[in-house]
Amino acid sequence: MSLPRRAMEQMGFSICCLSCDAPDIAGSRRCRGCISSHVKVRDKISSGVASSKADRLSIEFITMLANPVDYIENAVHSEMMSHYKSLIDKHQGKSQPKTAEEVQERFERQRNKPQKSLIRDVASNRKKNTEVLNSEEIEELLSKISDRTPEVSESYWEELLQDVNELLDED
Repeated sequence: MSLPRRAMEQMGFSICCLSCDAPDIAGSRRCRGCISSHVKVRDKISSGVASSKADRLSIEFITMLANPVDYIENAVHSEMMSHYKSLIDKHQGKSQPKTAEEVQERFERQRNKPQKSLIRDVASNRKKNTEVLNSEEIEELLSKISDRTPEVSESYWEELLQDVNELLDED
């Protein structure tokens, strides 16, 4: 087994390196030959529409190799795709839980993992602005973000600001 070469990983073919019987020597003639032939095949297949059954089959095989997880449920290929997935997982330092305790522990870790939300993080880091704008400042800001100026009275903005402040105070 060889470690996946960067070019093969980028093409989605790391499984080819992981199941290769060549010695693990980066830049070897065999690695260069494999990479160049895979690049040619990938370019040829992705350059046009599949016109024959062989083209469609080769596209399907390349898709399966690039993402074996999606084909584990495939009746014909499930055994090989599971094997490929396990090779990739071992290489990436992941392993399948073997006991019920390991499964429970993995679920518990996932459950306790902090939930990340970019929107929530930005909102909670935002500083509250206590400065109240007067109607002239509101009109100036509005003119900067819009081409037209609405025809409303000064009291409209003051009432709107009061309503917004009341809503913010309720939270």
